[in-house]
Amino acid sequence: MTYGAGMTEHHLAQINVAALKEPLDAPGMAEFVSLLDPVDALADRSPGFVWRLVGEGANDATGVRPVGADVIINMSVWESREALWDFVYRSAHLEALRRRREWFRRHVDAHQALWWIPAGRIPTVEEGVERLELLRGRGPSPDAFTFRDFYTPDGVPEGAQPARA
Repeated sequence: MTYGAGMTEHHLAQINVAALKEPLDAPGMAEFVSLLDPVDALADRSPGFVWRLVGEGANDATGVRPVGADVIINMSVWESREALWDFVYRSAHLEALRRRREWFRRHVDAHQALWWIPAGRIPTVEEGVERLELLRGRGPSPDAFTFRDFYTPDGVPEGAQPARA
């Protein structure tokens, strides 16, 4: 596990899954595999980064396969939505993301779930899988949501107006 960054009351946890088109040691996956260390290193030093899942004896999580032998997972924790968004969509990670169809099958259901955790707590792989299943089963909620259907740490949908007394 890699852990760092400052502390706030809540941190944003995320899990995403990707179904491999072929095994990681296949020639067609070589470019993806070559990007793992640089992208992970970029995450580790990104503003707002807190933690990311790594496998035993590895610097990445590609060996952790809780949802199927051909499905890799990624889990991480960030100080805020903005920090995660900036890493995913405003860094060199975006180039790898744009190429995902070269390496992964298209998902028919949700492939990423976000949820809030108390600062300082690290989510388990089982918790991440449960959050993804919650999102798939009942749609976005305070327990599992997406960037598009986002909830605040207080469980309020983003953009919702507070109730007036």
